[in-house]
Amino acid sequence: VDGVDALRDAARDWSPERVARVTGIEADRIRQLARQLAGTERAVVYGRIGLCNQEFGSLASWLVDVVNILTGHFDTPGGAMFPRPAAWTITAQPQPGLEGGLAEFGRWRTRVRGAKEVLGQVPVSCLAEEIETPGEGQIRALITVAGNPVLSTPAGHRLDEVLPKLDAMIAVDLWLNETTRHADVILPGLSPLEQPHHDDLILMFAINSIANYSAPVFAPDPDRPQEWEILIRLTGLCAGTPAQDVDVAAIDDGFFDYLCFTQGLDGATIRGHYQSGGPERILDLTLRTGPFGDRYGENPDGLTLAKLKAQPDGINFGPMVPQVPDILGTTDHKIRLAPQYLLDDLPRLARRLDREPDELVLVSRRHLRSNNSWFHNVPALMKGRDRCTLLMHPDDAARRGVATGDTVAVRSSAGRIEVPVELTDAIKTGVVSMPHGWGHGLPGTRLSVANGSPGVNTNILSPPTFLDEPSGNGALNGIPVTVAPAGSG
Repeated sequence: VDGVDALRDAARDWSPERVARVTGIEADRIRQLARQLAGTERAVVYGRIGLCNQEFGSLASWLVDVVNILTGHFDTPGGAMFPRPAAWTITAQPQPGLEGGLAEFGRWRTRVRGAKEVLGQVPVSCLAEEIETPGEGQIRALITVAGNPVLSTPAGHRLDEVLPKLDAMIAVDLWLNETTRHADVILPGLSPLEQPHHDDLILMFAINSIANYSAPVFAPDPDRPQEWEILIRLTGLCAGTPAQDVDVAAIDDGFFDYLCFTQGLDGATIRGHYQSGGPERILDLTLRTGPFGDRYGENPDGLTLAKLKAQPDGINFGPMVPQVPDILGTTDHKIRLAPQYLLDDLPRLARRLDREPDELVLVSRRHLRSNNSWFHNVPALMKGRDRCTLLMHPDDAARRGVATGDTVAVRSSAGRIEVPVELTDAIKTGVVSMPHGWGHGLPGTRLSVANGSPGVNTNILSPPTFLDEPSGNGALNGIPVTVAPAGSG
């Protein structure tokens, strides 16, 4: 690793005594936990999306890796390890801004807010202002694919207000929802049961190297275009090609040739192995050039899509193995332990530690039956009790004269909502929680089930300036709020 000395210098200002009040853990206990972690052979510090979606998400996620590396629990069994999927994806290839294996941020900034670019992307919280603000570079058109940002992004209600101002909006979606109701055209994709499936995304995070292919259950209407054909045609249109001149097959071949190039293969030669294009050709390429593949005959016993299709229960190639030296992209093959852009955020964290505690902080949550907003329109998933509730500890509720089932007003610096409260000792005092993706019932939607139990949108409470500064992402957890009985003023 590189950067241990810089990290040691930065850590000197962060004694257990300094952080004990904010963490709620006594200084001696912090030291005990650190020594136990360092002295235990099989241990890991683990964080996920809840850790990321708060005002210090970048620092917290970085420090998870730092602690695992310094305690010897990184890239080793029992510690933090990396999957080795049977099929690689484009996300595993070198990306713009990662030349030499090092991320370069802020090569350009957004037009209105000046938010930094990160790997070619900017926070979705910038979208509404970039649509609304006139001038050179103003966003005038939008394509959404199977999404509902009006309900799922910070200050989505602002986005709802400005989407009608677009010159053009195209949605690829099965639902007429709170976002797609603004589209000029909705291009319906196929049902999941009408498409083949290999879960590239989820299998990239699996603890075992697994490949699993599912054939379509039903044959789609032959007059309906496949989703990949829709997306390729939109790609051609966005490139300025007249609709009648978009050559779907040529664009598909070009993308396939690029993927072959990343693997040191000649695309035209490899295309000779196939009778047709599309996603299954790409899947076969990624399986055959993956860690268990046949490399188009170089390893005759290796994996191909045809072999995978012959195994309807999938194939398990075993657990994760240490591999960081093989996949690390830095030119000197060292992990950059103390990036300057993260060290530069520590003064902001110091100011936060010195701030007086908030009355309450709001965190987001998901329920197994409502992972995302479209689940709310599936009758079988919406049976039973109301799940759009504010979870609150009984002690906090007692101080405010609130009981389970009462409607409360939740206020932040950004807005106000009313929601039923549900008391539970499973949540920490000082913290309240609301679920993600609610706020249905808007005019122009066709969501009969969801509109019957609309709930309220917690993102109304997200202040536009409440950010994780290194990434620019809006913080969805830890929002300072107040809670009082509705109607109490």
